[in-house]
Amino acid sequence: MTPVQQMFLDEVAGLWPLAKGSLAEVRKPCIRPNCPACRSGRKHPAWLLSFSQGGKRRCRYVPADLVATLRLALDNGRQLERRLVELGAELLQRHRQERK
Repeated sequence: MTPVQQMFLDEVAGLWPLAKGSLAEVRKPCIRPNCPACRSGRKHPAWLLSFSQGGKRRCRYVPADLVATLRLALDNGRQLERRLVELGAELLQRHRQERK
């Protein structure tokens, strides 16, 4: 394993949890008849994770107690994507330097 590979693996190990997608708070009506929140139009807060799977857009409800962890996972996922872009550019640059 090259030093660059080991450095990448060390970086990735610190980026747990990981996720890709987006998190959104939405307002949904409930099933209770005469609910004051729904009657007033406020409805009830809920969290949705939106992501791509097999080329299709999917959404899943997220329990409120998992929102903070999922936010961290999404931030880590974006950080990993940025790092992958950087590594691709570095790989190309290193290849060009070795050819000279």
